[in-house]
Amino acid sequence: MFLLEHHGKELLASHAIAVPAGVFVPPYGELSAFRLPPGALMVKAQVAAGGRGKAGAVQRAGSPEEANRIIAGLSGSTVTGRPVHGFRVEQRIDFVHEAYISLSVDAAAARMRVMVSIDGGVDVEAHASQGNAIHSVLADCPHLAEAATELCTALPPPFRTTLSDAARRLCEIFVEHEAILLEVNPLFILADGSWIAGDIKMVVDDNAVVRQPYLQALLKQFPDIYPESARKFAHGFDYVEVDADGEIGLVTTGAGLIMQLIDELKAEGRRPVNFCDIRSGQFRGDPARLIAVMRWIASRPRIRVVLVNIFAGITDLAEFSGLLVRATAQVPELRVPIIARLIGRNLDEAKQILQASHLSVTVEPDLERAIELTLAALDEKGLRRG
Repeated sequence: MFLLEHHGKELLASHAIAVPAGVFVPPYGELSAFRLPPGALMVKAQVAAGGRGKAGAVQRAGSPEEANRIIAGLSGSTVTGRPVHGFRVEQRIDFVHEAYISLSVDAAAARMRVMVSIDGGVDVEAHASQGNAIHSVLADCPHLAEAATELCTALPPPFRTTLSDAARRLCEIFVEHEAILLEVNPLFILADGSWIAGDIKMVVDDNAVVRQPYLQALLKQFPDIYPESARKFAHGFDYVEVDADGEIGLVTTGAGLIMQLIDELKAEGRRPVNFCDIRSGQFRGDPARLIAVMRWIASRPRIRVVLVNIFAGITDLAEFSGLLVRATAQVPELRVPIIARLIGRNLDEAKQILQASHLSVTVEPDLERAIELTLAALDEKGLRRG
């Protein structure tokens, strides 16, 4: 769950971390409706992605009128391929130095990584290439704060105390909220030695949401901003829309196999709508998950065929087929061919159930052949590749 900067800063502020005073303004909003901080302003498009500064989505404004013009110009746009969900308009900070701190999960090392630099800002990578070191250390979770503060002892004296304090306090938040990434860049250092989180990037493990009341509240209040995380929290499985104008809906299980399937379809010049790890072993006789996926797929305007790929382990294919029939009946707006690649227990009975349903379903146990049938169904609809 990639938090918007505004929501991440609200979370940090709840832990008494200093952030620039600011307000959230919706797209096309007028600042006259908000109580703004005094002085010059920063207008920051709220996008669930990095690279906003270099993309022109973070701009200075000398007045509310200028800020309104920036908001009007960026509303309805995308930044680095992501929609702009609104704007954080905040106070411009009078700082003496910009630094950098990053905490992340290093999956390859199975540990936490801390990175600290006395040079931050949008050109932090350039600073590193010019010999201004980014100090880094790996640590186990229980010793993360200790390792982070120890890392800061290698910094020059003017920065050592400030960044040690920042690293320790950010580590506590990182662990408490089960984050995957917490990056503060720039970390503003003020004339009196105090610090402010000027910009943050925070990503939290979706699987941790059940233990995080703040994140649950965000998903309930802003499901349109965090659709993938909201779906997983509400339904218990992963559904990620990869192409809103796609033509092939996927009802699948097994993350690695799904990614391979998506790659194969794209290599054929086709456009799958979604990634879907439906976790068929957790159906327990209830078609709710299938109904949800069918409705999400049916909402896409160019959908032409559904490819089901269930490589069953504990799943009884006969039970799955019965649930698929029930789910399809609940989504009458989805009237497209279904190619079902089924392999596992009770396949013959599953075929009989689907054949008796009078649905437009073709069962094919071989995956490559199922893909060919899916492409053929598209061609029968008169679609061109590309």
